[in-house]
Amino acid sequence: MHAYRTHTCGELRASHAGTQARLSGWIQRKRDHGQLLFVDLRDHFGITQCVVDVSSPIFAEVEAARPESVVTITGTVVERSAETVNPKVPTGAVELRIEAFTLQSRADLLPLQVNSEEDAGEDIRLRYRYLDLRREKMQRKIVLRGKVINSIRRRMIEQDFVEFQTPILTASSPEGARDFLVPSRLHPGKFYALPQAPQMFKQLVMVAGFDRYFQIAPCFRDEDSRADRSPGEFYQLDFEMSFVTQEDVFAAIEPVLHGVFEEFADGRKVSPAPFPRIPFDEAMRKYGSDKPDLRNPIEMEAVTEHFAGSGFKVFAGMIEKDPQVEVWAIPAPGGGSRAFCDRMNSWAQGEGQPGLGYIFFREGEGAGPVAKNIGPERTAAIREQLGLKDGDAVFFVAGLPRKFAAFAGQARTRVGQELDLIESGVFKFCWIVDFPMYEQDEETGQIEFSHNPFSMPQGGLDALENQDPLTIKAFQYDIVCNGVELSSGAIRNHLPEVMIKAFEIAGYGKEEVEARFGGLFNAFRYGAPPHGGSAPGIDRIVMLLADEPNIREVILFPMNQRAEDLMMAAPAEVPAERLKELHLKLALPPKVVKEG
Repeated sequence: MHAYRTHTCGELRASHAGTQARLSGWIQRKRDHGQLLFVDLRDHFGITQCVVDVSSPIFAEVEAARPESVVTITGTVVERSAETVNPKVPTGAVELRIEAFTLQSRADLLPLQVNSEEDAGEDIRLRYRYLDLRREKMQRKIVLRGKVINSIRRRMIEQDFVEFQTPILTASSPEGARDFLVPSRLHPGKFYALPQAPQMFKQLVMVAGFDRYFQIAPCFRDEDSRADRSPGEFYQLDFEMSFVTQEDVFAAIEPVLHGVFEEFADGRKVSPAPFPRIPFDEAMRKYGSDKPDLRNPIEMEAVTEHFAGSGFKVFAGMIEKDPQVEVWAIPAPGGGSRAFCDRMNSWAQGEGQPGLGYIFFREGEGAGPVAKNIGPERTAAIREQLGLKDGDAVFFVAGLPRKFAAFAGQARTRVGQELDLIESGVFKFCWIVDFPMYEQDEETGQIEFSHNPFSMPQGGLDALENQDPLTIKAFQYDIVCNGVELSSGAIRNHLPEVMIKAFEIAGYGKEEVEARFGGLFNAFRYGAPPHGGSAPGIDRIVMLLADEPNIREVILFPMNQRAEDLMMAAPAEVPAERLKELHLKLALPPKVVKEG
């Protein structure tokens, strides 16, 4: 017989009755029934009930073992009586009569309960993550992650992508976040950077003549935590393709994403391919966001004309003063009550806004201060434009769209949630396309890249030389699912002269481009194919499939919101001699002394 187990704790069935078995695992819980002591033994595969009689010479030893101690139990498999069968577990028809018991590892008193789903608080859970991970729910999510990655890898290989590994120690890259820097011992005063993404390396792979590359790539960014973003590090399905258009990239990745989501949907519906393509400008106007949740059926519309010259002086005055001012309407099907409208108005004020104008419809007419001020004719025109009926409402925001669009999008989301309009049990994908190549900093007036600086501008060099930069679109695209951005991607700028001009508009001289991006720039001088790709986030994919709002729930050993690893006590101070070896001196901020 094997030293530790003949079966797993999820394996024994009625057909094993009468046989000898040996199990090893953790004590999930014990139940003392006087003459009998029941032990639920757990491993990765399941739970088996074990039982020992008070007359057994090993009874005291079993009784003394604490929960979460690791033990090996040997005994006879016994079929349970009909009234004691537990249909909730696969092993519920049998139990193991304990005949030999070995304590492999004693557990101390637990800082959190493994056999309970009670929330012990994030700090405790992360400090003792190995205990948190013993919970069945956490095991399911981490196993799901592994299966999703295997599925993605298989699907990419089936499409003739080849898996490569790119460097971890590299040079700094302008990916939009802070780099993690690594000091060089051999080169005093110089630093490596951990890659924010394998962006330039994967482009160089295409320049090297490979046709289809992918990897499950670790990425490192020194940025703040939020619900859908882990601080420090994350993983993405990084891929790149040569001789492709934007539609070729979509056609390659859509079957992978659709297939993975369908495989693990567990009864939920998945958008069929091809996924909808929504231009950036349209997404901002309809949804107030470049990552719209299409499960919410609300689409915003401009209703500026109905307020121009109207009796609603607040909006009418704004429109008269500035022709760029617009009024957007946020329909609220089923929200036609003063109580709901007042609640939304209070919510807007809580968000730092002056409020939300509204009209609600009843008995064929519009009600509320806005309707009263603009009159029945304009109210009816708004109702007809938006297709509203009695029992519905509509909310309004006004101003410069670039300033209020984000708030309007939040209001759309809030209305959808409050009125229970969000479709459940479905994954809705879309592509956001035609991103602006540049944007203008409102304070400095400087033209800046709005997305990925290595993207090909639509219209190429001609557009860069002859168009207003703020009107230039780029071959850039995001894939979005249920309001979560899974990845950004682009058809790359592979021509040196276009690259120089694109960066020049954003304030970079040729010398600076060659100095900062010399590896990529020089490579393009020796023949680079048209190429493009994307990089869907693994963590976010699993988060959606696991129906988890917090990304830390699907990461094996995540950091907390302050980018600390409480379990391993990182980041940590290092000895002075280590700093000296790296030619570093600390310039720490002064400590704040608390009075009293």
